[in-house]
Amino acid sequence: MNTPQPRVDFGRRALVLRRGRIAVRLQWRTVVVCTALTVALAGTAVLALMTGSYALSPEQVLSALTGGETGFVREIVVEWRLPRVTAALVFGAALGVSGAIFQSLLRNPLADPGIIGFSQGSYTGALVVILVVDGGYALLVGGALLGGTATAVGVYVLAHRRGVQGFRLIVVGIGVSAMLGSLNTWLILKADLDQAMSAAAWGAGSLNGVSWNQVVFGGACIAALLLLAGTLSRPLRQLQLGDDAAAAHGVRVSPTRLGLILVGVALTATVTAASGPIAFISLVAPQIGHRLARTAGITLVPAAFVGALLCLASDYLAQHIAPNPLPVGVITVVLGGGYLGYLLFTEARRRL
Repeated sequence: MNTPQPRVDFGRRALVLRRGRIAVRLQWRTVVVCTALTVALAGTAVLALMTGSYALSPEQVLSALTGGETGFVREIVVEWRLPRVTAALVFGAALGVSGAIFQSLLRNPLADPGIIGFSQGSYTGALVVILVVDGGYALLVGGALLGGTATAVGVYVLAHRRGVQGFRLIVVGIGVSAMLGSLNTWLILKADLDQAMSAAAWGAGSLNGVSWNQVVFGGACIAALLLLAGTLSRPLRQLQLGDDAAAAHGVRVSPTRLGLILVGVALTATVTAASGPIAFISLVAPQIGHRLARTAGITLVPAAFVGALLCLASDYLAQHIAPNPLPVGVITVVLGGGYLGYLLFTEARRRL
């Protein structure tokens, strides 16, 4: 049987990739923006691999990555710094896509997994594993996923009244997030001192101590979830037009929405299990990607690139802005808090 060969069509406004019945259409501006973000990501990654208590040159970093350097230089680059850089890229992309999914589904720029309680639910599930079960990383991922999914189901049920409205779900999610935050504080206060200190530091969102095992396991989970999100991107764009319009185009609205919610929760839970809850990237990245690409709606690819760049740049600042390294969540909270204030101000002015 002949396999259809891929074909590339260069249009005036879009690049179309075809293979059989499958076609992917990319706006030229989106291609240019993602290319520029890739260059920025590469430059920031090399800078992060160069900088530290033992400074390296760009040539040494590139030589270590390509196998030319051996010994101590390779140990620093490949074993010490590269896992952290890779984790920042992968986890940031996952958070950006997760935020894009929820903001597109609810058609609200404030629909962030952290604001509507899903990140807190994942944190609660992971805390139970850390403080009660004392399990490994795989069990930690399972606990975070179970906690985030249970929170999503609870918020969905509480907000469901003749359908789910985005504003109602956000308000309910904020309330659930506050209750889970109190529960998490109580769990930490009741724990042993060493466990409490470790859980509190991890809860700030940190890439300190991330190993290759966590990067490989978490990266594999995130890669599978991103592929699944990609297959659901077309129904997601149709859902942005409204349930009736999506159903008219053959989209099974309820199962598709549930699948997208589960994918978004799973992305957030996987990152939370590895590094703790890194706040605000999933809120900021989709909006910045949307404004850069100037697409009709929020799209997943620019959100992933912006999320990766924000996480990597924030982690670089967290390591070098103070005498002692800070959790990356401290930097993202400062940046995200300022952006949230700007977003609330502009939304209030638009509604007046």
